[in-house]
Amino acid sequence: MSLTELDPPFPEPTLVIVPWHDDVVDPIGFDTRSQYVELFWLNVLGPTATWLLRRIATGLDEYPGGYELDLEQTAKALGLSYSPGNSNPFTRALQRCVLFGVAQPISGGLAVRRRLPPVATRHLHRMPEHLQRAHAAWQRAASNGASTGSAELGRANILAAAMVQDGDDPDVVERQLLGLGISPTTATRVVSRRAPDFTPDAA
Repeated sequence: MSLTELDPPFPEPTLVIVPWHDDVVDPIGFDTRSQYVELFWLNVLGPTATWLLRRIATGLDEYPGGYELDLEQTAKALGLSYSPGNSNPFTRALQRCVLFGVAQPISGGLAVRRRLPPVATRHLHRMPEHLQRAHAAWQRAASNGASTGSAELGRANILAAAMVQDGDDPDVVERQLLGLGISPTTATRVVSRRAPDFTPDAA
């Protein structure tokens, strides 16, 4: 199995699921069953992948070290049919989880995030306007009590400028800022303001 994509048809009726531990995302991320994920990640992942992700997280609550996911049984629980191959909705939902970085293939199975990062700026810009406004309102509410003063903003701008100069794309810049302790609100704000700097030549 590739480390970048799933490789159906799956030879076994089950798929090994383990938690994906991420020292950058886990401290600032959102539980897969949170309101944030329902409001904003749903638009990115789609309903089937979101429900699948939540069901997997519930399994990891019961078996924190990992477990075997029964593919057909899980598909039926979500109201889907299942057959080996790429064309069924259940397999496509698994593929979307990998495509959007909430799961990654490992040898013999899948590592799945239990906490999701803030939605990337590039995804946010593709959302309907009412969701963009809702996200902006969420950020304003989240910034109450957070360290989003001029000192942090200045530091974030300096760091982002250096990363852009090195050719990093927006997702990488945002993730690096979070890893350096910049608050999610400030990281998103800085990347959004620097959007014109992310040209094809700089990628």
